[in-house]
Amino acid sequence: MTKEKIEELISQLTLQEIIDMIHGNGCFCTKGVERLGIPPFVTSDGPRGVRKDFENDAFKELGLSYDYVSYLPCNTALAATWNRELAYATGKLLGKEARGRGKDMILAPGINIMRTPLCGRSFEYMGEDPYLVSEMVVPVVQGIEENDVSSCVKHFAVNNQETRRLDVDVEVSERALRELYLPGFEAAVKKGKAKGVMGAYNKLRGMHCCHNDYLLIDILRKEWGFEGITVSDWGGVHDTEEALMNGIDMEMSVTNNYDSYYMANPLLELIESGAVEQKTAYAKIDEKVRHILHVMNELHMLDGKRKSGTYNDYQDKAVLRQTARESVVLLKNNNHILPLDKKKIKKLLVVGENANRQHAPGGGSAEIKALYEITPLMGLHMLLGGNTQIEYQPGYFNDDIGNIWANTGESENGQADSLNQDGEKAQSLPSTESKDQSEEKLKHQKEMNEKYLKEALEAAKDADAVIYVGGLTHDYDTEGQDRNDMKLPYEQDRLISELLKVRPDTVVTLVAGSPVDMAAWIDSADTLVYSWYAGMEGGIALAEVLFGDVNPSGHLPESFPVTESDCPAVVLGEFPGGDQVTYGEDIFVGYRYYDTYDVPTAFPFGYGLSYTDFVMTGIRAEVLEDTADHKSVKVSFDISNIGDMAGAAVAQVYVADKYPKVKKADKELKAFEKLYLEPGETREVALILEKDAFSYFDEESHSFQADAGSYMIMLAKNADEVVDVTEVEFTS
Repeated sequence: MTKEKIEELISQLTLQEIIDMIHGNGCFCTKGVERLGIPPFVTSDGPRGVRKDFENDAFKELGLSYDYVSYLPCNTALAATWNRELAYATGKLLGKEARGRGKDMILAPGINIMRTPLCGRSFEYMGEDPYLVSEMVVPVVQGIEENDVSSCVKHFAVNNQETRRLDVDVEVSERALRELYLPGFEAAVKKGKAKGVMGAYNKLRGMHCCHNDYLLIDILRKEWGFEGITVSDWGGVHDTEEALMNGIDMEMSVTNNYDSYYMANPLLELIESGAVEQKTAYAKIDEKVRHILHVMNELHMLDGKRKSGTYNDYQDKAVLRQTARESVVLLKNNNHILPLDKKKIKKLLVVGENANRQHAPGGGSAEIKALYEITPLMGLHMLLGGNTQIEYQPGYFNDDIGNIWANTGESENGQADSLNQDGEKAQSLPSTESKDQSEEKLKHQKEMNEKYLKEALEAAKDADAVIYVGGLTHDYDTEGQDRNDMKLPYEQDRLISELLKVRPDTVVTLVAGSPVDMAAWIDSADTLVYSWYAGMEGGIALAEVLFGDVNPSGHLPESFPVTESDCPAVVLGEFPGGDQVTYGEDIFVGYRYYDTYDVPTAFPFGYGLSYTDFVMTGIRAEVLEDTADHKSVKVSFDISNIGDMAGAAVAQVYVADKYPKVKKADKELKAFEKLYLEPGETREVALILEKDAFSYFDEESHSFQADAGSYMIMLAKNADEVVDVTEVEFTS
């Protein structure tokens, strides 16, 4: 359909029909215009797969069997692969399943920067570095939208905490906004051609992001040329006139009073009353519906040529298993305990509740009704077969509180409840238990922990090998709340410490979506493996890594601080703040802070070990272009696999300005490449750094500047391990 045809269609719409198209008419859909052949627009969560279906007028699941789907690795796991091809393949699978389920827009991917390890939704995001996020989000978006489904990149912008997420007012410098928090969105829009962007709940500089003209009009539309749909987060609109004027196209919420939404009858009354100049009002609503019709046209919703999609295609499971495999990060392997030898282990002890726990149903709106989920315990049984005796001990007691969205006797709409917290953390909701009941529960928990600890330690004494699988659950990694600290729950520090006393060779494995404090036992542990919420194939992927069927190649997409008190948001900025939070750390987030201020981390950004050894040498840099407007440098180096096992290395290139005119981080990631090498193989790698690799945002000129001068180009295995350095000089 041509633009002229879309304009003709708009001219035929009544004011009421336009109003109906720009706000929710169900939990996840708007109203269409049947007489003109315009269908409803149907959305669905979320980043880990297509969410189960609900009744149209309530967040009450239908409870039928058709909406079991593939459960994808969380975005942090995907980012940990550092593999653009897997990002594309995973996005393509997500889009195909969304289309197969009849959805027009999948509310993914999430790409908010991990400002603090305590953010409850960190597992939905892609880490702390804007370059890594930008490089991973583009192929995800392209993969999704190849299926005639719109992505919806979220949450725009600076939604970096869950505490008071509905009303917290973020104050951040323009430089930090442009250098850290916006690049991923810009890449998704300009390179990925994303058709959807979701506004965030929070405010930016006093105005809610879902009707913030600076974000939605000045930056998104005018600077980046976005032509797609801007969607509010569910319940993120708070003012009718601002919603009309400031760039949001579609208001969604969690309650069923659809005609009362800000962009429903209140907007109709605002326009008809003349409170807003008529010509301006009509131009604004025409613009909103124009964006919607443009996306519908791009998705072939109006011409009958649309792809049908499918879901639960077993051929796709290979993609999910490979993504899970490459997401596993080997953090410690002293004395080469890993990989374990199948032939030598006849009796294996597996300890830890996360070995036997499924994570798909939790996490808030990221919950998935998974067709299946292979737990680590199941994966180990599948891999080892009947010749190995596997004993399981939980080791600690988890009195599961359920996920935050679960319906309760007080409300049938947990999602709506999440918008009635008035800024309070969800974990602080009043308890319905009496003091006596609480004390009895604590007593029971203590007794059960002692029992499980004793049984695990006893079983560990005569096992051939011990694997511990602990970490976090979606009681902690979840929408609507932040963690209070980085400590492992359920007294796991004590359990791990005691296990290591009995069995110093215990293989410690953690499943989580964000960093945890490991200070209590990390020095005693010879091994440590991080495996995230790795999707439906995650358990078998972990087992394959532990026993050497797969050589680990994951690298951290975020720094692991020793403790939350080391985090720059705590030290230099504010977290969680109150009515307002000031990002006083400015551009010094993650490794930019730890490097620049010499703060030790437990494990640095980009870190990841292998069962083989790689050597990266001979970095060379050639200036290809040097003008005020264009700069280009070719960076070359060699990488060799000097071990005896095939594997993948992630070569990371960082840039540092030797004599900066403004304060900068010690170095910033500007390129990376993941390479698969056979034993003894050497390959030359060539990467191109463009002007943005040498730029900073100058607030005075309100533009990115790349100054003349000397720049160090560093070849590194991670943010702490630079292996070779060269320099380039720009004269312009």
